[in-house]
This record gives sequence, structure tokens and C-alpha cells, in this order.
Amino acid sequence: METEFSLALIGGGNMANALASGLIGRRCAAGNVHVIDPDAGTRGRWDALGTTTAAAPGARLSECSVWFFAVKPQVMAQVVRQCQPWLRPDTLVISIAAGIPGAAIARWLGTDGRPYDRIVRCMPNTPALIASGMTGMTALPGVDESDRALAETLLRAVGEIIWVDGDAAIDAVTAVSGSGPAYVFLFLESLIAAGIEQGLTPDQARQLALGTFHGATQLAALSPDSPAVLRERVTSKGGTTAAALAVFQDRDLPGIMRQAVAAAAQRAGELAREFSA
Repeated sequence: METEFSLALIGGGNMANALASGLIGRRCAAGNVHVIDPDAGTRGRWDALGTTTAAAPGARLSECSVWFFAVKPQVMAQVVRQCQPWLRPDTLVISIAAGIPGAAIARWLGTDGRPYDRIVRCMPNTPALIASGMTGMTALPGVDESDRALAETLLRAVGEIIWVDGDAAIDAVTAVSGSGPAYVFLFLESLIAAGIEQGLTPDQARQLALGTFHGATQLAALSPDSPAVLRERVTSKGGTTAAALAVFQDRDLPGIMRQAVAAAAQRAGELAREFSA
């Protein structure tokens, strides 16, 4: 095991579970993980893993070198302020709260009017639950190179990471990859339904749709060519693929996608204004 660190998971839900499954026994012992969650059933599951738990923030937080906030945006301000008394000058704070700017968290953690800016804000997505996530990350000025490396260690436990600059970029990450799995699931749902309409059984349509999507995304990831070039290679003039793509073009699928992503990014900005006062 590499050099260990102590980790506080503030919120013990699905994302915290995903992180723990990738870290405990590899980068930190279960006894070095402290989980704060108001739900007794959730705490019981963590107790069974050997972590320490609490229903609310307390002095145990001061022993943790990394705080990972995995709570809903609606309660983020309250929870961060409850944790603040146990903050150390060298604590690395990581947040996955959608729409909550790093500057707001820095303000809530600050003292005497001085913000605390050793903060990484990130946006993972639900495939992190099977260690196949995509996480966008941004750092405030107080984060040094060792902090970045440690933050990467945590988030790489659930998939791939990419660094971006600032809250606006994280809002874009939220719109593309944070919300993106839902777009994919909707496309799959629609493709399966269309296959059934063409006479396939539900199981056949599902297997074909899932296998095609998996293979196509793997090809796109491994090929040096752009998705546009790969699409063109599949599309013979006057063929079946061309007929299908013509329908997508007639309905302006690219424009619909741009509108959808813009709407998600706009909502992320609204969340910031709504919950970061």
C-alpha cells in the first residue's frame, strides 16, 4: 500500500461508497476513513466495513487530512459550516456538490473574513459506481501540486479525470459528462424500443443496442480518427445508415444536443445562485 491518508466522507451515499471501494485496502485502511451521515442505516453499513462513523460533524474531523463533501447542493452550506470548527490549515477539501462554486465553499470555511481556498471542486458521473466514471476537476489557488496529486488519487479510484479552469468550466463538465449518462440512457432506451417495433424481442433489442453502443464508444476511444470520420466510414451513399442519419439531420439532432447541454449548464449556474448565498 502506498503512503496512507485519512479521509472524511461527509455524506455516505453512492458516490462515497464508490470511492471507498476503490481506496480502502489500496490507499487507506478502513480505520482511516470517517463517515458522517445522519441516516442510521447508512452508518451501519459503513460500520460493518470497519470505518468510524458519526451522525454529525465532530472532533474526529480534525484528524482527517482530506474532507470529501458528497451531499446535496441544498444542504451544502449548512453542512460545510457545521464542519468548519474542525478545519486544519493543511486540510484538503474536495466537493462534488453540483452548482456550488468553490468561492462559496471557501467563504463558508473561512475565518475572520479570510476564505479558505485549499479546495478542489469536481463533478463525477454515475458510471463511477462501477469504476468507469468521468470526473472534471478544478482547483482554487490554495491547492498545491501535492494536493492535486492526492485529489487525483481519490477520483481516479472511480474512473478517469480531467482538470479544467474555474467554476464555469465545471458547469460545462456537469452539462456534458455529469448529466451525460442520462442522455446516453435515453438514446439506448429509444434504440431498444425502435428495435422492438421492428420485430426483435426485448432481450434481442437490448443486447444489440448495448453491444453496439459499447463497441462504438470503444472504437471512438481507441481510434486516432474523430467521431465524424468514423461516422462517415460507416455511411455508404444511398445505404441504410445514410437513410437513418438523414432522419436525425432533418430533426436537427446536433442542434437538439446543443440546446440540451446549454440547458443543463444554465441550470448549474442557477443552482449556484440559489444555494451559494
